Amino acid sequence: MARVRAGKGKRRPNLILIGVDSLRADHMSLHGYGRLTTPHIDRFAREGVVFETALSPSIPTTPAYGSMLTGRDCFGTGVVALRHSGQMADGATTLAEVLGAEGYATSCVGLGGNPAARGFGRRLGFDAVGTWAQGRCPKAGNLNAVAIPELHRLARQEAPFFLFLRHMDPHSPYLPPAPFERMFYGGDEFGPTNSSMEPVFAFEPLRAYLESWLPPGVTDKDYVIAQYDGAIAYMDTCIQSIFSAVTALGLDEATLVVLTSDHGETLYDHDCYFDHHGLYECTLRVPLVFRMPGRVPAGVRLTGDAVLADVVPTALELMGVRSDAQCDGRSLVPAMGGDVAAGAIEVYITECTWMRKHGWRTPEWKLIHALEPDFHFKPEVELYNLATDPEESRNLADEEPKVVAMLEERMQAWIERRERETGRTNPMQTNPKWHGSPRVSGPFESSQQAYDCLRIGALSLAAAQKKQEKMLEALGYL
Repeated sequence: MARVRAGKGKRRPNLILIGVDSLRADHMSLHGYGRLTTPHIDRFAREGVVFETALSPSIPTTPAYGSMLTGRDCFGTGVVALRHSGQMADGATTLAEVLGAEGYATSCVGLGGNPAARGFGRRLGFDAVGTWAQGRCPKAGNLNAVAIPELHRLARQEAPFFLFLRHMDPHSPYLPPAPFERMFYGGDEFGPTNSSMEPVFAFEPLRAYLESWLPPGVTDKDYVIAQYDGAIAYMDTCIQSIFSAVTALGLDEATLVVLTSDHGETLYDHDCYFDHHGLYECTLRVPLVFRMPGRVPAGVRLTGDAVLADVVPTALELMGVRSDAQCDGRSLVPAMGGDVAAGAIEVYITECTWMRKHGWRTPEWKLIHALEPDFHFKPEVELYNLATDPEESRNLADEEPKVVAMLEERMQAWIERRERETGRTNPMQTNPKWHGSPRVSGPFESSQQAYDCLRIGALSLAAAQKKQEKMLEALGYL
């Protein structure tokens, strides 16, 4: 692999990696969305490289950040479940550990409790919660209040720095402050003839959680979607303050800035209401932007595929940092320079959020195979033609058994190869308590059992925040 070397006698490039939690690419104006949700990110991206199809293969948050911050796939990290316990697998080295060993000052804002946060010299938290009763929460503004002073502190040091920021807008609860809550909605969210929220509140596993932050009596799903879009626009406005601080500090040409997300959001799609479970495109597709004047070409949009595991090897090459740490991802630098095509890839996809499923995604087809019954009563096998049905509205599993068999064979061959290479069993098979339900000791035996046992409870967010802060303080994060 070609490496970019830092100039002799020059300070090595800084790195700012921004992970915007729950940001689905197709709700960004950056990717052609009809609402102007990301004007500041759009302008920022025009100065760098945008990947049109970036994927988060292993959802949700815990495995996704594990891959983003190590360059390993789920076999490399050993992490697939939201409620993963313990550390990552042996051999997984975090980006903070790599750069820390190279003399970088490393700081993390907002990723406490995740095993991928290992190796940061400083870990900082911010208030990122809220309920309807407590009022709207300026999550991104709270992040800026912590992150910008930390950026100034790091810039004053002689050592280069790595600053990781985890934005919590637009992650639910979608409670953007004024005027963003009405930016994309002018209707009546309590219209008596609108019944679009009835199926949302009829789904008992999520009902208590959603009722804790949605306005009582809301009837219009489009209002809720507009809150999500408003949270994106609010985050976009606040993130411009980060970009402006980098410029004001004279760090533009000395700092690689990467913007991506851990996963998307389902909103009203596929009955997975206003959450991020389900291995559908709305959850898997995320933004991926690299910017560094002089090292990253400007105004480039690449149609080839990328995955979160590509972030680490790409960043290290752009920064001229050599490392013996193993990566399963590939450097995207050759594609940025036009030396090779970004190319299409086939990807193993996994989920251990509120359902346990895995599958195989090609540029044309997607296979989803449930490892146990799910609480949506969906079929065990789903097959979608992404070329002719990008919304994944028609399950072709019964009509195309040969395609199902072909994709299943490719997936199993890949799993067997990774098990041999890593010397460990597929982590999707070693998490019998992935769901965290105290009522079930192992996998669910039926969809009804999953429906009855899984309850994503109402947020007592003030108490949850205090508990989190105490935990982080005890761990030395605050």
